[in-house]
Amino acid sequence: MKRFNLKRIKFINFNRKKKTTETIYLFGERVSSSIGRTLVACFGILGFFYIAPILINFADQEIFSNEFQNDSRKIMVYKLNGTEEQISIDTNEAFDEKDLLSDILTLNDLDTDSVRLSASTINQLFEDTNYSLDDVRKNKMVRPVALTWLPNEIKKIESAKKRKNLFIQIVLPLILEENNNIKLDRLKLFTIINKNNNTKLEKKWLNQKFKQYGVPSKDLSTLKIRMDEIPTSLAIAQAAKETGWGTSRFALEGNALFGQWTWSGEGLKPKDAEKNQGHKVMKFNVLQASVRAYQRNLNTHASYREFRKARAKLRDEGVKLDSMILSEHLDKYAETGQKYVEILKKIISQNNLKDFDDAKLLPSSKKLESLI
Repeated sequence: MKRFNLKRIKFINFNRKKKTTETIYLFGERVSSSIGRTLVACFGILGFFYIAPILINFADQEIFSNEFQNDSRKIMVYKLNGTEEQISIDTNEAFDEKDLLSDILTLNDLDTDSVRLSASTINQLFEDTNYSLDDVRKNKMVRPVALTWLPNEIKKIESAKKRKNLFIQIVLPLILEENNNIKLDRLKLFTIINKNNNTKLEKKWLNQKFKQYGVPSKDLSTLKIRMDEIPTSLAIAQAAKETGWGTSRFALEGNALFGQWTWSGEGLKPKDAEKNQGHKVMKFNVLQASVRAYQRNLNTHASYREFRKARAKLRDEGVKLDSMILSEHLDKYAETGQKYVEILKKIISQNNLKDFDDAKLLPSSKKLESLI
């Protein structure tokens, strides 16, 4: 039978200035028994698995690293390899709905008692500010007139041209405003990506944007693809289709420009829906919140992954975002599928909506002057 090699150690105790010597027997420096080695190995493995999660958690909290994961070059894979199947640009679709909609809900609560202007008052306002679509098509500049409600009288305007023009005049500044917000965010994002080190404020801003765009993995390549504009002509076309050029009940009663659904939030029940079943159309206090929710939907929902992928491809090729091309990837927006896509294309072409893709919103602050 093998014996353990014991080692004698003398321990000096200085308690109360009285020096005593104690003798302790420990296992030797080398364990010769196979049983001893097995026990030591087991304790080592158990200790590793106990400590590893703590280390990983610390790393996630950026104790060991001040940098976010930066895999932004991944978006070039499909272009370099020539096959889109080899790229997964939206690998993590999980998100917290509250985080995703936080800024939208905040905007929605800003003005709950806004006054609805009549169609005649709005027309007069546009005339007083020299805001006309003919001028926009020529000079590409849009007055920053932000209305909170569509006028009830819009459905009574008999002239289809006048009704359409009024609708476009109302929604155009709202769409440009939200695209401007995204442009400013993209400029900041690219600045952060190109830096070696990020400040605490930049990290805080990034964390907020990761939540808003549903990217819990903190992957910058995914955020860059999602944080992008919706072509103005495409947004106008979808708003026109979903509201009947501003005449639908959902648009007039709930500022719902894009017919977005909700199962938990405040909304309007479709007339043919069961009393306690089915979805509601999301309701907004201000039109601006509806536009922002629409853009966030296209930029985050899994159903529009192909839309975002096509948009990223246009960006990589250095060409303008084309609403006719991108609309082909919105067949999942409505139950009619491809027929819905064809209707959007027809609305865009028949109403020359692409004229507004180059339009700029006149700056309401110095911050926006850089976008003109």
